[in-house]
Amino acid sequence: MIDMATRRILLKAGLSVGVASLVGTANAASYPDKPIRFVVPFPAGGATDVMARSLGQKLAERLGVAVVIDNRAGAGGGIGAEAVANAAADGYTLLFATMGSLTINPNLYKNLRYDSVKSFEPISLTHSTSNLLVVHPSIKANSVAELIALAKKEPGTLSFASAGNGTTSHLSGELFKSLAKVDLIHVPYKGSAPAMIDFLGGRISMMFDTASNFVDHVKNGKLRALGLTGTKRSPAMPGVPSISETPGMEDYEMSLWLGLLGPAGTAKDVTTLLHREIGLAMKAPDLVRQMAEAGIEIRLSSPQEFSRLIRDDIVKWGSVIKRAGLKMD
Repeated sequence: MIDMATRRILLKAGLSVGVASLVGTANAASYPDKPIRFVVPFPAGGATDVMARSLGQKLAERLGVAVVIDNRAGAGGGIGAEAVANAAADGYTLLFATMGSLTINPNLYKNLRYDSVKSFEPISLTHSTSNLLVVHPSIKANSVAELIALAKKEPGTLSFASAGNGTTSHLSGELFKSLAKVDLIHVPYKGSAPAMIDFLGGRISMMFDTASNFVDHVKNGKLRALGLTGTKRSPAMPGVPSISETPGMEDYEMSLWLGLLGPAGTAKDVTTLLHREIGLAMKAPDLVRQMAEAGIEIRLSSPQEFSRLIRDDIVKWGSVIKRAGLKMD
């Protein structure tokens, strides 16, 4: 470790860049030597939480330290994102981010207390998936077209649950309403898990959420799958069409991604190590199989590619949100 006296001497000699490099190397040399915390911006039990825990377990095996899951739900993932933005940039607090928390929130919330581009150090994308439109068996619709017809016949009577205002499950429903020109009641919850309880109980008509949340319920007949929000069908449910396959809904598309980031300023040696180990952890055959069975695709990237995706999707979803007329406090 460099003491203050040495630091002052080096700085006077014009070696500030060298000092920064030495400090970063010193920090990274012993990394990690204590538990790493994954901040998951949604409650335990949802698809985001499951993906984070699966990755965390594999990463812990590779690094030899525990990976602790810290669920910080609220504000469409904003509370968890803010917590990481304000954390020490030492590689021990990481954000398991959803597309919504980084690209939708900046377009919805006026007083967001983090900057999706400036507050974080991207490490890698990890997963890609679609939301799935599912209805309760009591709803008399066996296709997206039939659901739209029913909603037009009975405006304002059908409801859809979401994991919270501004989440991808919310935006999936709002985009559906806009393109289908139907009146649906939005019922926000604090995460997918509590929403699922009311949905399975028949108190909610439909739900748009990560496909993996619904696979088992669809297979055992407790719910009926009508369409995927992405443009491709899922190997886990090949018989379920994309919503965009429905006439009049060709422009419908909501593909989702997730990834890991650290606070801005995290040493490059640390992010490089994490990027490498995350990539190796995600290639574990049992993890790949588990994700595929749930309709989730492993999707790795360089930090630079991840950064560009965040910037591009902020623009993309800003346009969608503006067209839908959505605003949050």
